[in-house]
Amino acid sequence: MTHPFEIELETVLPASPDEVWAAIATGPGIDSWFMGRNELDPREGGTAAMEIGGHREDALITAYEPGKRLATRTATAENGRFMAFEYLVEGREGSATVLRVVHSGLLGDDWEDEYDALRRGWPFHLHTLVEYLTHFRGRTGAPVFGVAPVPGRPAAELRDALAAALALPSPPTTGTRVAARPTGLPPLDGEVVWADDERFAIRTGDGLYGFHHSAGLVLMFHHLFGPDTDGAEAAWQQWLTGLLA
Repeated sequence: MTHPFEIELETVLPASPDEVWAAIATGPGIDSWFMGRNELDPREGGTAAMEIGGHREDALITAYEPGKRLATRTATAENGRFMAFEYLVEGREGSATVLRVVHSGLLGDDWEDEYDALRRGWPFHLHTLVEYLTHFRGRTGAPVFGVAPVPGRPAAELRDALAAALALPSPPTTGTRVAARPTGLPPLDGEVVWADDERFAIRTGDGLYGFHHSAGLVLMFHHLFGPDTDGAEAAWQQWLTGLLA
């Protein structure tokens, strides 16, 4: 049985409408703050594709008004599920832009848990967009994804392991300075810019690093803006796997 849902959020971004449009309506722009690797055919009727961990999902672009409105919709699954996204862009005086996001669709039998996860996740992603447009505007980030299934281990234990490996207090708190030396990876010198019960994020001079911890699972969504990102995803995956082995 499917259940309809709708999540609507609005945020003010420190960028022009054209800069916001580039961030939400181009593959490289989306790569720089959202999830996975993205491709977008810039036209109504085109395809918006996201690939995470070897899984690709395509969506139909149902509205494409440059600088103003982008909407996409996934195909309807056999059980009736689908996802639809709408982004509305409006310029404001003072080089700011209002972005309104509407995420809607139909969820399956476990819709309450899934809806709750979506509702809690969107503020984090929009905060990452603000960080990107504030500190890395005009640059293209290389997305890094990592995953470690660890059945039976509680979320708090996984958070503690991540925090310890990154020389952070547990739970991490926003504003904490970071001077981490993760094994086999470049140093992380920066600041915790987001922290809640399920995730924390670090901003450095060349990247945004997101760590998500839930019972039995850790995910990483990073966006790297440095000159040498080749091999970064494999290196971070190796670090995460070794840490939680």
